Amino acid sequence: MTSINAESGPTQEPSLNRVMGPGLLLLFVVGDILGTGIYALTGKVANEVGGAVWVPFLVAFLIALLTGMSYLELVTKYPHAAGAALYTHKAFGIQFLTFMVAFTVMSSGITSAATASRAFAANFAEAFELDLGTGIGIGITLIALAFMAVVAAINLRGVSESVKLNVLLTCVELTGLLIVIGIGLWALGFGNGDFGRITEFETGDHTALGGVIVATTLAFYAMVGFEDSVNMAEECKEPSRIFPKVLLSGLIITGTIYVLVSITAVALVPTDQLGTGDTPLLKVVEMGAPGFPTDIFAFITMFAVANSALINMLMASRLLYGMARQGVLPRPLGRVHQRRRTPYIAIAFTTALALGLIAFVGEVPELGGTTALLLLAVFTLVNVAVLVLRRDTVSHKHFHTPTVLPVIGAVACGFLVTPWTDRNPQQYTIAGALLAIGVGLWALNHLAIRRQHAVLPAASTPRPEDDRIV
Repeated sequence: MTSINAESGPTQEPSLNRVMGPGLLLLFVVGDILGTGIYALTGKVANEVGGAVWVPFLVAFLIALLTGMSYLELVTKYPHAAGAALYTHKAFGIQFLTFMVAFTVMSSGITSAATASRAFAANFAEAFELDLGTGIGIGITLIALAFMAVVAAINLRGVSESVKLNVLLTCVELTGLLIVIGIGLWALGFGNGDFGRITEFETGDHTALGGVIVATTLAFYAMVGFEDSVNMAEECKEPSRIFPKVLLSGLIITGTIYVLVSITAVALVPTDQLGTGDTPLLKVVEMGAPGFPTDIFAFITMFAVANSALINMLMASRLLYGMARQGVLPRPLGRVHQRRRTPYIAIAFTTALALGLIAFVGEVPELGGTTALLLLAVFTLVNVAVLVLRRDTVSHKHFHTPTVLPVIGAVACGFLVTPWTDRNPQQYTIAGALLAIGVGLWALNHLAIRRQHAVLPAASTPRPEDDRIV
């Protein structure tokens, strides 16, 4: 099997701009993992396990780390955009499976970005104390649409500008979490709070293990995001060299922050109070430091979800670009702007989808769990793909993960997809609806390709040895 080259094709397009070094890539990874998850899910996880809320976050981190090791081998072996879809194609060569993986990853990114935009709008209205009157739903939607348009403009401007803004927003959301950790250390030093609660399991009808499993399906949503970085491989300097240290460092940093934040939260706020409402960390600040200007958290949360939206839209557009350059999607989606060197058609397409979700769908219940469900299915395939692709050698050096890790990762991710985890059935309904749309799009695309091949002269059809996805 020959190496896929992102620059291949009948016409020469300018390449993406390689502007991301180790520092920018690390902030991209950290900023992508951190975000709305930890700010909103801590209380929901506490509802499932009680005071031992840090345990599901730790388990989610370990599962993410296993899959991250598989991604490291694959991205350093094949340093191109397209990520999981590219790896699935190389490993299995099944057109339908490749398309559905790409569609699943893209859908999770766009849906998350659209939801983050609505969350941004809600926090914007709260931070600036806007009185939207009886038209609050319309007002939030208009603010979210305007915000998504700004994200698209930044994305079109260039990856350098997008990543630099990501640096700023990551620093803001990191500051918010470090404030929470600092308040916890302050409380510990003065004997405030009850740190004995962190060992208490309150799992209701479940056993302690069952409660941890259910809570992990929620907590895992807070750990997703690291996989987006592989779609930026063509905009990184020396990706095969810098990715291992950067991705592992990002996972360890975020995992440590999550555990410390969850311990602080449950030590300062009783679990029955922590699990109510949508602002658990604000309750932590109010309880641990009553004199702290808590209004600032509305702005911090606003910037955190803004960062999630920006990074998800970056990922989705680069995924479409990469798949178009490999032939699985129409080639116009792979066009690069001559001056800005950004995939402008892919950006416009993903933005249109996000605007549609914001305007006509709004907030979808159980979105976080559904996003994690879809990505866990993809992670299962990635962990299997890394084992299958051991037979495919490349000329350059790359990271090599111990064989046992992807095996454990595939089993763990596959288990978390099953109904045995007591997921809300609504998550499977939403995921099924999204995948049904994907099946319909694949059928239309496949039919269009067959018609195109039927009218082309024999000499113009792709040769069997062409390493294309379709």
